[in-house]
Amino acid sequence: MYLLFLLAMLTATASYTTPGKLIEALGKREIQHSIGLSLLTCTVTALLSLLLAVPVGYLLARARFTGKHWLEAALDIPIVLPPMVMGLCLLILFQTRFGQFIERIVPFTYTVFGVVLAQFTIGAAFAVRTMRHTFDHLLSRPEDVAMTLGCTRAQAVWRVTLPAARRGMFAAASVAWARSLGEFGPILVFAGATRMKTEVLPTTVWLELSVGNLEAAVAVSLLMVLCAMAVLAAVKWLGEEV
Repeated sequence: MYLLFLLAMLTATASYTTPGKLIEALGKREIQHSIGLSLLTCTVTALLSLLLAVPVGYLLARARFTGKHWLEAALDIPIVLPPMVMGLCLLILFQTRFGQFIERIVPFTYTVFGVVLAQFTIGAAFAVRTMRHTFDHLLSRPEDVAMTLGCTRAQAVWRVTLPAARRGMFAAASVAWARSLGEFGPILVFAGATRMKTEVLPTTVWLELSVGNLEAAVAVSLLMVLCAMAVLAAVKWLGEEV
């Protein structure tokens, strides 16, 4: 019944307007800009999230140290906090002396860099969790054998563990990408929703709804649904349970 409810929502949304009007809405210059910016920022965020998630996930899966459970809980904070709160925390951070010093080097507030940072703050947490589960399911014995044959720990990880974890790495990057695509609260608060500047797909839906342009909002929403389904299909095709 729950699945039928979800399908009913998607079907109702898809049948709200005609294909011609959807194409017309997606052809608007502002929406095309938001599509391009979303693809760019989500891809950058996914790569940055993976760079963080691989070493942190490996550390959580293999190492034993005091305070490990507290570290795991702290890394899950972005998952459980309301997105608007994350955006507000980012905004306040960059009003401090430390944040203003960073702003003088690279401006983040209400810029494209701010969009990436807001997406990364949330997406990286999901990528870390995925990589942690990946390394948990990989046996450490092949890595230990490689070390007995003369490899250092870093060489064993690079030559043995990471190739075995490539599907999990793809899944982690995909989850971060998909989560970033749908991120709205932190981006709106921290980076704003300036048209042709920091507007991404979720903020486009909000902007179109705010002016009563429901068909354009539906068109962008359906595009996001298709992107999310494509990512999930790719992950499932590779046999990874996320």
